[in-house]
Amino acid sequence: MSKHDFDLFVIGGGSGGVRAARLAAQLGARVALAETLGPEGLGGTCVNLGCIPKKLYRYAADFSHAFDDARGFGWQGDKPSLNWAALKANRAQEINRLNAVYADLLRAAGVTLFDGFARLQGERGVALATLNADGSAGHRNFSAEHILIATGGTPHVPHFQGREHAITSNEIFDLEPFPQRLVVVGGGYIACEFASIFTGLGARVTQIYRGEQVLRGFDDELRHFAAAEWVKAGLDLRLNSGVVDIRRSADGLQVDLEGGGVLQADAVLYATGRRANVQGLGLELVGVAQGAQGEVLVDAHYQTNVPGIHAVGDVTQRVQLTPVALAEAMQVVQRLFGSAPQASAQAVGAMDYEGIPSAVFTHPALACVGLTEAAARERLGQIKVFRSEFKALKHTLSGRSERTLMKLVVDGASDRVVGLHMVGADAAEIVQGFAVAMKAGATKAMFDATIGIHPSAAEEFVTMRAALLR
Repeated sequence: MSKHDFDLFVIGGGSGGVRAARLAAQLGARVALAETLGPEGLGGTCVNLGCIPKKLYRYAADFSHAFDDARGFGWQGDKPSLNWAALKANRAQEINRLNAVYADLLRAAGVTLFDGFARLQGERGVALATLNADGSAGHRNFSAEHILIATGGTPHVPHFQGREHAITSNEIFDLEPFPQRLVVVGGGYIACEFASIFTGLGARVTQIYRGEQVLRGFDDELRHFAAAEWVKAGLDLRLNSGVVDIRRSADGLQVDLEGGGVLQADAVLYATGRRANVQGLGLELVGVAQGAQGEVLVDAHYQTNVPGIHAVGDVTQRVQLTPVALAEAMQVVQRLFGSAPQASAQAVGAMDYEGIPSAVFTHPALACVGLTEAAARERLGQIKVFRSEFKALKHTLSGRSERTLMKLVVDGASDRVVGLHMVGADAAEIVQGFAVAMKAGATKAMFDATIGIHPSAAEEFVTMRAALLR
């Protein structure tokens, strides 16, 4: 019999924490999970304030474009108007449903759920602060053979004059009233997505970014192409610019820009990065090593420098994507408690961070997998680049000037496709399938030998024949 209360105590009910707790319990471990928001907060940022609500709002924004496009296909009548309150209420209802699904799955697996704030305490110890029914504070102490930190990340707003007037992605979903004039500060995928979403929903959006182009780290050609398409869709994108001050005025918020420009806004969204959510966890009390921005440092097995304490997901700031947190959680559990009978050999192998596909859910969307053209040239030397740009069939009747860009980067020595990039409708859905082929080592010859589905945008990836001369 173990001397500890639990075999695994998970701190944080986000994607990684829920996956780890559920899988470990299914393997026979005694598991507890503590989430500060209780069952209503299960799913973490992704379910409550990130991927899921953001994609739902993306769909809402896309209807605006669809209503306009429909006229070219013979549909007539007035364009519907947005009921912001109904969108918010319907989104909240769906999130509540997902929270309940997560809670049911965990309880069915045998996980003990705690509604409270957990912090590290002593050797393999966890202190849990709860709120009793009468409003008084409750405290409980537990011990666990293994502790998993899966507390995720939180939006970071830099210090500047007027910072208190800015909002983050945590507040954007429930703004009241709808922001007719929205300023978005930042150039990462979160900033670009919300700028595009609210443009589609009908707001006048100005996006401010200090750099020369948004989406640093993505393929340069696609960055410029996508940004140009967003501007065509109505976004006011201002590069090489920054905010000096935000202040209240008779006309809402006044945003003073570097160089003397002034904007009037109803809301100012700062999407300027995220930091590890570690405040109050007691990391320093037990000696858990942290990085320069507070992230929990782990080795290849997600073990911290303190025996028995592990960490996965955004709190480690390795690759901040939900599917990565899920995969890391599985790695930890399988290493500590064994593999589930149905697990594949690949699933229990070492985590591979190469070739992780990603998408930016803008309009049009951007998705990619593998190396950018610049990275491929630096790493491989001799490469071949294949490119196709066109107006999608839909827009031959819609009248929209939107264009699609697709690009392949091929290793000149091995003929392997090492980079695949797209800007256009359904980019994420298309790129996901090709990511499997690239993981399997597909060559350009294999792409060429594959018959396309006609008419589709995806077929362009298997019909590119002439390499660019760069």
